[in-house]
Amino acid sequence: MHSSMSKIKASGFITDDFLLESEAAKTLYHNYAKDLPIIDYHNHLSPQLIAENKPVNNITEAWLKEDHYKWRGMRANGIEEKFITGNAPLEDKFSKWAETVPYTLRNPLFHWTQLELKRYFDIDSILQPNTASEIYKKANAILSTKTPAQLLEQMKVEVVCTTDDPADSLKYHQQIAKQDFYTKVYPTFRSDNLFFIQQDNFKSYLKRLENAVNFPITSYQELIKAIDSRIEFFHENGCRLSDYGVSGAFTIVDYTVEEVSKIFSNYLKGGTLSSSEINKYKSSIYIHLGKKYHEKNWVQQYHLGPLRNNNKRLQKLFGADAGCDSIGDYSMAESMSKLLSQLDETNQLAKTISYNLNPSQNEVFATMMGNFNNADAPGKMQWGSAWWFLDQKDGMEKQINTLSNLGLLSRFVGMLTDSRSFLSFPRHEYFRRILCNIIAEDINKGLVPNDIAFLGKMIQDICYNNAINYFKFNQTTEQ
Repeated sequence: MHSSMSKIKASGFITDDFLLESEAAKTLYHNYAKDLPIIDYHNHLSPQLIAENKPVNNITEAWLKEDHYKWRGMRANGIEEKFITGNAPLEDKFSKWAETVPYTLRNPLFHWTQLELKRYFDIDSILQPNTASEIYKKANAILSTKTPAQLLEQMKVEVVCTTDDPADSLKYHQQIAKQDFYTKVYPTFRSDNLFFIQQDNFKSYLKRLENAVNFPITSYQELIKAIDSRIEFFHENGCRLSDYGVSGAFTIVDYTVEEVSKIFSNYLKGGTLSSSEINKYKSSIYIHLGKKYHEKNWVQQYHLGPLRNNNKRLQKLFGADAGCDSIGDYSMAESMSKLLSQLDETNQLAKTISYNLNPSQNEVFATMMGNFNNADAPGKMQWGSAWWFLDQKDGMEKQINTLSNLGLLSRFVGMLTDSRSFLSFPRHEYFRRILCNIIAEDINKGLVPNDIAFLGKMIQDICYNNAINYFKFNQTTEQ
């Protein structure tokens, strides 16, 4: 290790009552939340790995390969990059993570690490250098016998919604649908690449989209036709959610279709677009997509607020998604209002979930979503679960408390992993324990009636029932 920090002596850290600080919390969690299945409606799992369904075999591959949280922790601990994203041997990488874990105390990485070791491998020991070799061997032995489908079933994951590009063939989802898995795996229409008209590779993306729809895109009208075709294709393959997560400011401006048609035509001819023209193009895509999502009765998701690829040295070394993204401080309220209001004005506003990355905007997002609720569905407009850097105990508590103050917590659709790892599903348990502890604290303070059955049902709704009723994954008829 880099210093003489002593070994952590505690084992059995993850007890049955982890995070549950009162008898009421224990009752709510163990009797009402613990055994519920999981609806993981947003993640970045690989549909290919699920379809092929071969054991991952190695804990380093399962844990460290794409985990930006762990990468950042290891960098903060002074670990060389070759042990993080480089070509060091897998066991050496795991050892360096084990070296880092004791230094993650009070970071959610410590809780997540120990929860995952306990739930998937029944390991009570704290991961650290003196336990690393034994844990590595035991975890790998178990992983060699468990396929992705089995790992999902082990955690009672009923539904997984992956994140998929509009041009994706969805061939792996089609393969999964033919297999008898406990977990249903659905695609999500992630629209980001449709907006990148200012980037050098946008024309190559249009070629990819052309190949997917099998006709040329030589005008804005044909682009819209291609988008509609892909939405229909995704719907036929079980998609019931869209997503958007482009970095930077979220900007909606006025435009006409005639203007955007000329802008797109100019772009195809090699013209240079102004920032105003780019914003008009993007705004037209936001509005068109929003109307189509409403038509298909999908849920639209907006992940807003990251400032990506801050470390240009790491970006050059590794590429995008090197784990050097952070919280941005963009203005969001006016453009969110403009988008949602414009769709609502023509009764074409779909069920919507928005997620903010900047915690200073918690109240902004919570109150914005409350502006557009109606009788279409209970909790139609959702302010989503604490996201990314906020996906930890303090962030979840603040999100739950703010939503309680400014909306209806009882209509909340609950937790998601937003993860690339098949070992990440104890995050739902983490959320459920935190939720139960918050409600129990209210009981103990006399802030809510001491009606365990009523509050237990509310917790079950937040953790499972609301998501089932909201997303309607089995819907087959057009709305």
